[in-house]
Order: sequence, then C-alpha cells, then structure tokens
Amino acid sequence: MSQTIAEQLNTINNTIARTAERCGRQADKIRLVAVSKKFPSSVVQEASAAGQTLFGENYIQEASQKHDECGSDVDFHFIGHLQTNKTRLACQLFQMIETVDRLKLAKALNKQAINCDKALNILIQVNIGRDPKKSGVLPEQASQLIQDVLQLPQLSLQGLMTMPPFSSDPEESRIHFRALRLLSEDLQEKGLLGQKNQPVELSMGMSNDYTVAIEEGATLVRVGTAIFGTRP
Repeated sequence: MSQTIAEQLNTINNTIARTAERCGRQADKIRLVAVSKKFPSSVVQEASAAGQTLFGENYIQEASQKHDECGSDVDFHFIGHLQTNKTRLACQLFQMIETVDRLKLAKALNKQAINCDKALNILIQVNIGRDPKKSGVLPEQASQLIQDVLQLPQLSLQGLMTMPPFSSDPEESRIHFRALRLLSEDLQEKGLLGQKNQPVELSMGMSNDYTVAIEEGATLVRVGTAIFGTRP
C-alpha cells in the first residue's frame, strides 16, 4: 500500500466528514470502526498512534491477543458470528457485540455479563437483504427478538447492524441501508429502540460503500481494506 495507515485514516475521516456535510449530518455522530481482523497487533498499534481508537474483530482468540498487546487506549467491537461457547471471553474483551441475532446468544451474553458485572452494549444483526450466506434475524422477526432482549437486564441494546449482499456497485447497497434505517425508525416508534432518548446506532457500510451508508443514516461504518490494505 503506497500510503501509510495514518494517511489512509486521514483520507477516510475526511471523506466521512465531507459526506456528512453533504447530506446535512454531523460528522462527529459517525464513528469509524477500523476492521483489523487477520492483521497483527502492530497494525492496530500503528493505527492507534494515528488517533484511531475503535477496532472491529471477527475472531475471539485473535482479539484476545490484540487486547492484551494493545493496551487500554483502544476499544474493540465484535463483528463476526459469535458462538455461544465463546461468550465469556467476548464479554470480557469487547466494548460492543454488534452481531446478536438470536435469543440463545443474547441469553448467554447476559449470563456472562452478570458474571463480569458489566453492562454489555449490543446491536441486533438484521439480515436485511435476506441473503442466505449472511447471519442475522429477518426484518419481520426483529421486533420479537428485541422485545425478548429487552428483558435481559445486563444487555444494553444500542441499535441495529447489517451486512447487505455483496455488490461491487455501492449504489446497489443503498436499498438495504435505507431499509435498515426505516426498520430502526419503525422500532423507535414502537418504543423498542431509542429508549430514554438514547441515540440509535446503525452499523452499516464497509470499504466500498460506506459513503452510501452514511447518506442513509449509518452511525458506525466498518472499514478494513481501505485502511490496512489486502488482508494477509
């Protein structure tokens, strides 16, 4: 990669700011999740030295090593498919679990959060594009899952997350990002999201389509290759 990680981060943060301004949003309401999976801790440390504080990881053991080596200056979000037998470590390592898609997983996380004496931030992953290759609750089932999750006292529901079907054309993702935003608005009207006037997080958009996601309301964008290059 010809540019340094610091230079790439600067480019992306400037793009986020310009995109937010263009669509009448506040740039400081949009957070960048630097997806560091499969990269070594040294890469996270380099990005952290450049001012990046939030990182996304898919694998528990890999994240555990980075958590130990990168210190308290960084926060990690879990953005992969989480097995219930990994919830103890997940609860200890991550500031947020973005991929809660079933009640069994939510209950396991709640149990471990009790053991950790921690209020664990979560997002509900929605398979908004009904892609059989993707995880996530179907949109019409999200309301019931959220009602059940709200009964689990150690889980703090922050919003929704999605990964639409892959397309090389970012505009093809727009319909899915818009659908997630509209679903979140419907759930807010029902009192299931944004309780106590809490802002609702929408995690959507990756390296090739994060500007479209911002235009459609993303508050978290998950960008990896545009920062770190091709994964090893």
